[in-house]
Amino acid sequence: MPTHLRPPNATLNLERSRELRQSLTDAERELWFHLRGRRLQGLKFRRQHSIPPYFVDFFCEQAKLVVELDGSQHDEMTDAARTRFLEACGLRVLRFWDNEALTETEAVLEAILNAIGHPPLTPTPLPLGEGLQDK
Repeated sequence: MPTHLRPPNATLNLERSRELRQSLTDAERELWFHLRGRRLQGLKFRRQHSIPPYFVDFFCEQAKLVVELDGSQHDEMTDAARTRFLEACGLRVLRFWDNEALTETEAVLEAILNAIGHPPLTPTPLPLGEGLQDK
């Protein structure tokens, strides 16, 4: 098993990754907004990353984590085989439905952090002078 997760035929995989990145679903776009640029607790995620023979929706190499968003077109048997392959490569796989990513984004982000072992998201404290006052 290779020690890195780079594709063997980089040119073909790079072109296919670009195509997939240009045609993101609404759910992928929503989740990517929160994962990109190390926005989720400093973790680096890649989208439409090639792990031959598959392209995964989101991948965090540091945490060895794959995040997949499943829509109505997904087949359970195919997804199960894909998950077994990725787990055999030493990766953890989290699957969410598209509608979860769209309507319960915070819960999806919390589940990702829990899988990685990071503390849960906490609200940003209000600036001094705002909020409840002690009397």
